[in-house]
Amino acid sequence: MSWTVKNLSLRFGDVNALTNVNMTITPGNIHAVIGGDGAGKSTLLKVLAGLDLHQTGQIHLPTPENIGFVPASGGIFGDLSVEENMEFVAQAYRLKNWKPRAKMLLKHCALDSFGDRISGQMSGGERRKLAGSMALLPKPGLVILDEVTTGVDPVSRMELWRLITRAASDGAAVVAAMTYLDEAERSATILLLHNGHVLASGRPQDIVAAIQGSIITQDTPTNRSLAWRRGRQWQQWDPNGTPDNTTSITLEDAAIVLELAQERAEERTQEGNPA
Repeated sequence: MSWTVKNLSLRFGDVNALTNVNMTITPGNIHAVIGGDGAGKSTLLKVLAGLDLHQTGQIHLPTPENIGFVPASGGIFGDLSVEENMEFVAQAYRLKNWKPRAKMLLKHCALDSFGDRISGQMSGGERRKLAGSMALLPKPGLVILDEVTTGVDPVSRMELWRLITRAASDGAAVVAAMTYLDEAERSATILLLHNGHVLASGRPQDIVAAIQGSIITQDTPTNRSLAWRRGRQWQQWDPNGTPDNTTSITLEDAAIVLELAQERAEERTQEGNPA
């Protein structure tokens, strides 16, 4: 069974937060949502988590008790201990015999010795790992994670990914907003958002393969509006270039190129239709 979003649109006043977004979410897979600030990632995930934001479109989701959600911030009760946070979830979902699973989840993310620790006094990475464990405790069929690994240390990132991949291997569908595109490359599918519009969707390798033109490595860019830094050098997109003498295109390159192409299209539209 899969869950679907068709022609999802949402406005906040005069702002189009999401426009005709389509997505298919399948059990056992990780689906990445990527895009810059203001792209609509968090808004989309809130809708997928079951929040009614007065959106339009056709949305087929599990029942609320079958959804686990970690928002971009929070997800825990800071004045409760780690054990009390897990117990709160267990009571809210009316779970029975939940302690062995709670212990297993906390062990997988190195929090099994933190039972009495007040969660608000833990590090950011520890709090995100606890939030992930809480979301997974009821064994939800759909797991929604909003930038759960953003800003945490490398070890905590690895441990969070251990939770995420285990949830998918156990049959859950995972939808995760990501800022680290090396993580997105691990996903079965990617949805790239830009100002609420879908720029690309599909498997990571298909999105990369669809890039038109060429990307050239330079010490100094000849066109800064089409260039971005990678380490000490620059990458520059030539929309009319051929594949000859190009570097290997990464998912990060592909996302940047697609956003640049969209911005160029929007600029041409504005020039042809002055306000």
